[in-house]
Amino acid sequence: MDTATPVRRKAPRPRADALRNRERIVAAAREMFVEFGADVPLDEIARRAGVGNATLYRNFPDRDALQREVVCSVMDRTSERAETALAEDGDAFEALGRFVHAAADERVGALCPMLSGSFDRDHPDLLAARERLEALVARLMDRARTVGRLRPDVAVGDLMIALSQLTRPLPGTACLNFDHFVHRHLQLFLDGLRAPARSELPGAAATMEDLRRA
Repeated sequence: MDTATPVRRKAPRPRADALRNRERIVAAAREMFVEFGADVPLDEIARRAGVGNATLYRNFPDRDALQREVVCSVMDRTSERAETALAEDGDAFEALGRFVHAAADERVGALCPMLSGSFDRDHPDLLAARERLEALVARLMDRARTVGRLRPDVAVGDLMIALSQLTRPLPGTACLNFDHFVHRHLQLFLDGLRAPARSELPGAAATMEDLRRA
């Protein structure tokens, strides 16, 4: 009797065109979630991505799977922005500021409406993406705080709350032009983070754990 250990075959790698289709779907979904909200019809997302409905559902069997991929994608892209800022020489606070403006362009606030209801916030992919982003932002803030450029009474949660609020699309088409003011208002916020502080903040610094409990 042959007792040789069977050879396990590796799963075939996705074809390049299949990967491109998946990336197009995620990009289209991100755009449409920002423009129309989390309940935009999946058929419309497929149309914008230039793929058939069957292709969309082959990659993402339901809305939750697609929303999770979009959230992970945005967090990963934002993490890459943080890594770029950490690699820069020069003023640590200015590097933090460049990250904040770059993160705003990822429209992280548009994801907030998706993080409710049946959305699984504890999915392993989400946890990994979130932990990576939190650690990188904490490093950026710690570096600016160490050299005395960031006020000591703020934490990662404060920064992420401000980013979420200032980049969240306002309801109604009449408010679309407000997006033009995002970077202006972010700069006002950043000026408030500079040390020495000119005021005493009420309450305690917001941590990411505080946000998860909320």
